[in-house]
Amino acid sequence: MPAPNEITAAQLLRRIGLPDAPVLVDISIDPDFEADPFLIPGAFRHPHTDIPGLIERLAGRPAVVTCQQGIKLSQGLTAWMRSEGLEVEYLKGGNYGWRDLDGAPRVPASALPARVAGSTLWVTRHRPKIDRIACPWLIRRFVDPSARFLFVSPAEVEGVAARYEATPFDIEGVFWSHRGPLCSFDVMLDEFGLRTPALDRLSTVVRGADTNAHDLAPEAAGLLALSVGLSRQYRDDTQQLEAGMAMYDALYRWARDGADETHDWPAVRGQ
Repeated sequence: MPAPNEITAAQLLRRIGLPDAPVLVDISIDPDFEADPFLIPGAFRHPHTDIPGLIERLAGRPAVVTCQQGIKLSQGLTAWMRSEGLEVEYLKGGNYGWRDLDGAPRVPASALPARVAGSTLWVTRHRPKIDRIACPWLIRRFVDPSARFLFVSPAEVEGVAARYEATPFDIEGVFWSHRGPLCSFDVMLDEFGLRTPALDRLSTVVRGADTNAHDLAPEAAGLLALSVGLSRQYRDDTQQLEAGMAMYDALYRWARDGADETHDWPAVRGQ
C-alpha cells in the first residue's frame, strides 16, 4: 500500500512545468550528489539538517522532498515538515527512481549559473518579444522558479551582467544565445537537458516565430502576433513577463496534451 505522503516519479513528471507545481527540494548529501550531479527540473538543494531554513524557504507552499534513494533522509524530513503542518511529500525511489523513469529530464548541476542572493539572476535587452519571454518562462518552470530577470538597454546588457553578477542571454556573443538556426530557447533546452516531446514541439513554434521561419509550424505566426500584441500592452517589461508566463503556460499545455485537438464549425452534435 502506498504511503500517504509519497509521490511516484511518474506522478511528479506530470506536475513539473505547471504553474501550480510543488516546490522541489533535493536534500542529497554532498557525496551522493557529487556521484550523480543532476537535479530534477526546478529543484534546489538544501541541507537536511537545516530544518528552520527550509521551513522559511517553503513559506507554506506544497513541496516534494527527494534524496538519492528516497529512504531515510527524504522520508524523515517529510515527516518532520508534515509535523509542522506543511503539505510535503517525498519522492518514491528518490533521484535514482527519477533517473530510471523513461522520458524524465535531468538538469546537469554544472549548467546552472551561480545564484545571486538566493536566485539565479539573468539580464537581457529591454522590450522583449519572443525569446526573451519564452526563455524566462522555461527557466522559472523547469530550472529555477525563483529566477529574476533584468531588462536593460541593449548596449548595457554586458555591463550590467558584470556589475551585478547576472547571466546575460539572447544577445550576440554570449553563451546563452542563438547558435546557427537555433534560437536561445533551443539552446537552453539543450544545455539544461530539457528535451522532451512537449518542449520540443513548443521550441519549434518559438523558433519559427523568433526567426521569421513560419513554415516550421503553423502556430509560429500566431505566437508572433500574440507576442507583438503583448509587448504593445505593457510599458513595464517585468509586468509584460508576468502576463507572458500565462501565455506560455497555455502553449505548454497545448504542446503536451492538446496538439491533436482541432476545432471546426458547425460543431459536431454531442461533442
